[in-house]
This record gives sequence, C-alpha cells and structure tokens, in this order.
Amino acid sequence: MKLTDFEALTFDCYGTLIDWESGMIAALTPLMDKVERELTRNEILKAHSRHESSQQRQTPAKRYQELLAIVYRRMAEEWGVSVSWDECARYGQSIKDWPAFPDSVDALRYLKQHYKLVILSNVDNQSFSASNSRLGVEFDAIYTAEDIGSYKPADANFEYMLTKLRELGVEKSGILHTAESLFHDHALANRHGLKSCWIYRRHGQEGFGATADPGEMPAYDFRFNSMAEMADAHRAEVSG
Repeated sequence: MKLTDFEALTFDCYGTLIDWESGMIAALTPLMDKVERELTRNEILKAHSRHESSQQRQTPAKRYQELLAIVYRRMAEEWGVSVSWDECARYGQSIKDWPAFPDSVDALRYLKQHYKLVILSNVDNQSFSASNSRLGVEFDAIYTAEDIGSYKPADANFEYMLTKLRELGVEKSGILHTAESLFHDHALANRHGLKSCWIYRRHGQEGFGATADPGEMPAYDFRFNSMAEMADAHRAEVSG
C-alpha cells in the first residue's frame, strides 16, 4: 500500500493540523492562575479531555465553542475556584486563536496538488472558519459536528462523511483518513473500514493529552510524526 493509492485525504483538524493543546493551555491561563496547587500540562489536558468527552455525550448538538465554555466551568469546579460565565464564554471563543502547527500550511499546499482535502472535525462552523484561515488552503469539503449534530467518536459523523463523499464521487476505497487522535478517529476508521494515517504529534510525550485513552490500540496503515513527514513520504513515492 502506498500514499499515492488514494484520491482523498480526510482530516481531523484539531490536534492534527491545529495545535489545539498549545492553544488550550494558553487560553486556560486565567483559570490556572486561580488554582492554588501547580498542575502539570498533562494533568490539565487530561482533565480537559475528560470533561469535554462527557459533555459531548450529554449535549451532542451543542456548538463546540459553547460546549468549551461548559468544560471551563467544570474544570473550575473540579479545582475549587470561582469563575464568571463571561470568563467561560471567552474560553469557548479562544478557538480562533489556536495556532496551526508550523508544518501544516506547507504540507497541505503540497498535498492539495495530489488529493481532494476534506475536514471531519468536532467543531462548529464559525470556529473552523477562523482555523481555516490559518491553514492557508481551500478544502474540497468541510464536515463539522455542528453540521452533523454529534461529536466523534459517534458513528454518525463517519457515516455522514462517507455518504457526502460518495455523492462527490469519492468511494471508501479512495479515502485515507488522516488524524492524530486514536480515540476520536482511528478507532472509528477501523470500524468503518477506512484506511488511516496516524499523525503522531505527541510522540515523545506521555499519555494522550487532550484526547481520551482509546483503550485497545486501533490499527493504522501509515504513521508519521508530522504533516511534513507525510508530505515528504509522498514526494519520495512520486519521485521514486
């Protein structure tokens, strides 16, 4: 199997193309400043993941920026500090400030010459629009949790994407799902019979960061530590 066997790359965005963990940590500074004990970066991200996953199950139709406001409040309650709703809402609106990984733009521009590029993201449309402007490429299709009414790892999100791509003439066999999160993406790709590429952004770090533990390790077909590595591997296939 080669990268050049596929016609479409379907991407998770946050954690794969956008450095959401750095964005989260920066935006959580007002909350962390109120917590009496010092928390490690991984403690913060793990708590965030736990509250986010719980809230996504409870309110699957809630827009992501509104859901993040609730996550902020739940974290404050867990650590025994008081926050205003305005502060919670500001955190939800911080998505627009989350940075792209340094290699995302160049890699996407290269890959755009060879594939259809598609987003399947646990986000709302307004927030993704801001992130899209940071990524510097026009995606061929964008499917958000707001469009679908549920959050990955719900099966409905992958079913929606596969149906819409079929309408665009892209069959399952031509899709390579490309993502960092084993929990949100690779386990679901396995379940839906999709080939997948793991962009292991957290290589060299402990735990799963802002994503939940997937439990049993899902299978994947390619693994790269960055989008730049993926683009380089494609170049090597084309030139070789």
